[in-house]
Amino acid sequence: MTAATPVAVVTGASSGIGAATARQLAAAGHHVVLTARRKDRVETLAAELTAAGHQATAYALDVTDRPAVDAFAAFLGGLPSVDVLVNNAGGALGADPVATGDPDDWRRMYEVNVIGTLNMTQALLPALTASGAGTVVVVTSTAGHATYEGGAGYVAAKNGARVLAETLRLEIVGTPVRVIEIAPGLVKTDEFATTRFRGDTEKAAKVYAGVPDPLSAADVADTITWAVTRPAHVNIDLLVVRPRAQASNTKVHREL
Repeated sequence: MTAATPVAVVTGASSGIGAATARQLAAAGHHVVLTARRKDRVETLAAELTAAGHQATAYALDVTDRPAVDAFAAFLGGLPSVDVLVNNAGGALGADPVATGDPDDWRRMYEVNVIGTLNMTQALLPALTASGAGTVVVVTSTAGHATYEGGAGYVAAKNGARVLAETLRLEIVGTPVRVIEIAPGLVKTDEFATTRFRGDTEKAAKVYAGVPDPLSAADVADTITWAVTRPAHVNIDLLVVRPRAQASNTKVHREL
């Protein structure tokens, strides 16, 4: 790796949007540092990218573990620079109404989506600033912009991530770091809905039932990569991306 190769850290890179983003950023010329809790997954992806002629490093990491995040930041100190941070780690748990929602689910969603993003951003911001042209990406959701029944815990967490990005942009204006929020709508991935419904594949399938061409992880990754690869003075403050069949969080065209 040469000093001219930009380094992009992607959290939640073991599957879905994170893995797809790592692939596309690698193809765009970045040395991608893949982080996720599942060590085997990121190592397999790093090997795939390396075999394809790209530059990739795998690092097992739980973004909610602050000492581990700080150790990761120290590890990155051995690289020539850190240019991009894609805060993608997150997810939803449950779809219960407020009256019966599990506080542990809410707490876990807040820890991963908000505190995890905070941990990574705080730990890597000095290096991103030192790069002279840093980029912080926060992958939120349309859930962070409009609520829906049964989604309050996830909506609250993604609102927290959205506000973190908006506030950070205000606070660091004038520094050589831009803050980009990408808010995807209905994205069909292998794990998101299945995890939300605790392995109930029937419930997970209903989320996408009849929807013609929901977004794919690659669609969102393409959006992230496009935003990251704009000239350094161009900041994509917020990009909402939905499938054509989705007009809002509560209005989706289905062909059943």
